[in-house]
Amino acid sequence: MEQAKIERINELTRISRERALTAEESAERRALRQEYLAEWRRATIAALENTYVDDGSGKLRKLKKKRR
Repeated sequence: MEQAKIERINELTRISRERALTAEESAERRALRQEYLAEWRRATIAALENTYVDDGSGKLRKLKKKRR
């Protein structure tokens, strides 16, 4: 996510502490937060898919995806 968008999220949060956000500001903040979380999830999943665990005998095994 672009740094400018992260700064905008932070700016809207600061504004919300001072006064109530307008409907447009609230919608923008919600959309930016959803975009940020989607990006974070993608990056975290990518990191976990490339993670290996040593089972103690020196053999590396890939992490398994947790079933729900």
